[in-house]
Amino acid sequence: MTFIGRVAKTAVAIGVPLAWGNWLLPRLQLDLRGRTAANAGFATGYALAFRGRPNWLSVRGLGYGLASASVVTAGYGAAVAIPALRDRLGGFADRAPDVPLGEWVAVHIPIGTAYSEELIFRATLNPLLDNAFGPGGGALIGAATFGLWHIYPARAAGDSVPASIAATAAGGLLFDLLRRRTDSATAPALLHFAVNAGGALAPRIAAADSPSS
Repeated sequence: MTFIGRVAKTAVAIGVPLAWGNWLLPRLQLDLRGRTAANAGFATGYALAFRGRPNWLSVRGLGYGLASASVVTAGYGAAVAIPALRDRLGGFADRAPDVPLGEWVAVHIPIGTAYSEELIFRATLNPLLDNAFGPGGGALIGAATFGLWHIYPARAAGDSVPASIAATAAGGLLFDLLRRRTDSATAPALLHFAVNAGGALAPRIAAADSPSS
């Protein structure tokens, strides 16, 4: 493939998920279950089209992922145990979708978020960016694209869009570091799940343990 061809392919690979997540998917007006199914289907098709390499069965990826997830879980546990942090966490307990908490944590976070986003970004887009721009440029562009992927979710939640882009881009750099270290999307997917699942569970645990509850 020529240089121009590689650049064109990379531009399409960047633009397609951004158009999906910020324009087309919101216009479908699906409920959470529909969005989870749609995101998983899109991610699978995207990876097939652009020859993603998730390497889900990597032992190294599993080991790094479980270790990273355990650190995050311990952090949430510490936050719940410290009164000042527990009170702040409890204030986020009402930020939940209209599905049971168990379904959110067991289905929508692992499939609609961790699987879908890691398959799109770490398993597929970031390797393409590495080939086009080198590891350093690929990591930065991939992280920026991951941040921009969260524009619509930030708006829908009423969060600061610039802050959400910055935070998720920083997370994308960390997830990609794990992908590079393990040559697998398993490690970042497990860490991604731990961060989001902890963010769903910890506020409710904190609110239940709060003296004012």
